[in-house]
Amino acid sequence: MQAHPLLDPRIPLSAYRKVDLSIDNPILRQAPLDASGCQSYLRDFLGETNGKVGWGGYLEQRDLYRGFDNFNPQAQEPREYHLGVDFWADAGTSVHAPWDGTLHSWANQTAPGNYGPVILMVHRFQDRQVVSLFGHLCGSSLNGLYEGKTFRRGDLIGSLGSPGENGGYAPHLHFQLINDLQGFRGDYPGVCSRAELPFFRQNCPDPMEMLGYF
Repeated sequence: MQAHPLLDPRIPLSAYRKVDLSIDNPILRQAPLDASGCQSYLRDFLGETNGKVGWGGYLEQRDLYRGFDNFNPQAQEPREYHLGVDFWADAGTSVHAPWDGTLHSWANQTAPGNYGPVILMVHRFQDRQVVSLFGHLCGSSLNGLYEGKTFRRGDLIGSLGSPGENGGYAPHLHFQLINDLQGFRGDYPGVCSRAELPFFRQNCPDPMEMLGYF
């Protein structure tokens, strides 16, 4: 089924710009971004490219997480490979269901660097089932939820949260697909270490291949 736009459908896909936030970006190699500097970089990038939404990030290795303790546990390999696709836009931008789905779980993951308000939804297709994760929403997106609530393609899920409620990031949607939730509820790793990458590459397929926007 053709995916409905994840963000406000009044923003045309022609206004989306692919952005590289990886450590391989030569600009960022000279001046690595932290979470607070990311918003300025994205604002300038979208202004220069006449865009409204920046997108990208699947399996990107990023510096963004180095300021958060939960991504850099002592005596363990840091988690810096991003497992979803980010859609960067203004706080308050509406978020919509790409396909029909059923609410699985939700939470407000308030630790710095975490998802903030997050929703997980189950989608069933003819040949497969997949779970979608919507992270960094605004707090009101969690109002009125209940397990098993149904969403139709295009239904309003919520809106993008501000840095004060979304884990401390520039406003964006973290959208991730998951084959096996491994027992998680209201959460699932969105960043992994290099050693974990082979497993998560298989369990978290590239969302853009299913969304089919570009």
